[in-house]
Amino acid sequence: QVQIMESGGGLVQPGGSLRLSCAASGRIIKVNDMGWYRQAPGKERELVAGITIGGSTNYADSVKGRFTISRDNAKNTIYLQMNSLKTEDTAVYYCNAVALSTSEIGWKNYWGQGTQVTVSS
Repeated sequence: QVQIMESGGGLVQPGGSLRLSCAASGRIIKVNDMGWYRQAPGKERELVAGITIGGSTNYADSVKGRFTISRDNAKNTIYLQMNSLKTEDTAVYYCNAVALSTSEIGWKNYWGQGTQVTVSS
């Protein structure tokens, strides 16, 4: 099995910063693309930022210039540095990894349990 563990969420004031971490572990052969998604109450889950194994990144327009995704391939870990946070960034943030494992056939999508980010004064 593959486990995805997020950390780093919390309560922050508008204009503040938070750093999320996500580590993939377990019976992993290889991890390919990874990314952060978020889901606000009453809204659909949306891509926030993604990163390939080669380090190419893509961002939602709403977070460009404020959020930065990075990756440590040796640790199967990604990070999301969130600056200049706005109230509309409030959501549960989920980590996703596309991975090959010893317990599944083929590449599979794995999701973490999510971490709450609340931006409020």
